[in-house]
Amino acid sequence: MTILYTLAAAAAAGFGVLWVAVQNIRVIKQFERGVVYRFGRVQSRIRPPGLTWLIPVVDRLQKVNMQIITLPVPAQDGITRDNVTVRVDAVIYFKVEDPVRAAVDVQDYMSAIAQVAQTSLRSIIGKSNLDDLLSNRERLNQGLELLIDSPALGWGIHIDRVEIKDVVLPDSMKRSIARQAEAERERRARVITADGELQASEKLSQAAEIMAVEPAALQLRLLQTVVEVAAEKNSTLILPFPVELLRFLERSTPEREQASAPADSETPELTAPKVPDDASGITLNGPVANPRSGQNA
Repeated sequence: MTILYTLAAAAAAGFGVLWVAVQNIRVIKQFERGVVYRFGRVQSRIRPPGLTWLIPVVDRLQKVNMQIITLPVPAQDGITRDNVTVRVDAVIYFKVEDPVRAAVDVQDYMSAIAQVAQTSLRSIIGKSNLDDLLSNRERLNQGLELLIDSPALGWGIHIDRVEIKDVVLPDSMKRSIARQAEAERERRARVITADGELQASEKLSQAAEIMAVEPAALQLRLLQTVVEVAAEKNSTLILPFPVELLRFLERSTPEREQASAPADSETPELTAPKVPDDASGITLNGPVANPRSGQNA
C-alpha cells in the first residue's frame, strides 16, 4: 500500500508539473515578437515566432505586433500662411522596429503617434500656402513624415509613409477658385484665337504675294468661292466687286469737281439799278398827261 501511495503521489506531482509547464508555454505568431519581463526586469533577448516557454511565476510575456499599422489622423482645422481657413485630414503608415523600446519607453505608442501626428499636421498647415496644399502634396507629405518620425525614432517606431487625404475649403474660396480657373481658361482661349489669326494672316499674306504674281490665280479663287457658296443650296450669290474699279472712280471724281468749278465762275453777276435821291434826274421819253386836267374839263 505504501508503494501504491508513493506512486500515486509521484504521478500527481508529475501531472502537476506537466500542467504548470503546459500553462507556461506560449505561442508567438509570425508577425509578433515577445518581450519577457523576469521579476519585472525586461530581458534583452526577444522571443522569436513559435513556441516559447516561460518560467512559472517568474516570467511574464508581452507580445508586440510588428505589422505595418494604418492610423487615420482626425481632420484638423488651421489657417494657412496666406490666411485661408482649411480643414485637413491625413493617414499614417508605421511599424515597430524595436519591440523592447516600444514596450518600455512609451506607455501606449499608438496614442503617442496619433497625438504627434495631429500636432504635426496643424504645424504643416500653418507653414504652407493654399496652392501647396492643393497641388504640391508630395513635398508636404515628406515634411509631415519628418516631423512625426523625429520623436517616433526614440520609441522604436518607424514611420513608413504619411499621406494627406483631403483638404476641405470654405464655399466662398471654392467659388473664388472656380472664377480664377474660368478666367485662366478664357485667357488661354483668347491667346489661342490670336495665335490662329496670326498664322492665318501670314498664310494670307503669302497667298496674296502669289496671286499678285499670277493674276489668273485670283480668278480661280473667285470661281472656287462661287462654287462653295452655290453648294449650300441658297438663293443668294455674292460676287466680289473689283477694287481696281473703286480706285478708278476715286481718282476720277476730283477731276470732275475741278472741271465743273470754272463753269460756275463764268456766270455773269446781276447788279441792281441805282435809284437817285430825288426825281429831278428822271427823264421820260413821252409827255405825261395830267390826270386833273380831265376833271376840270
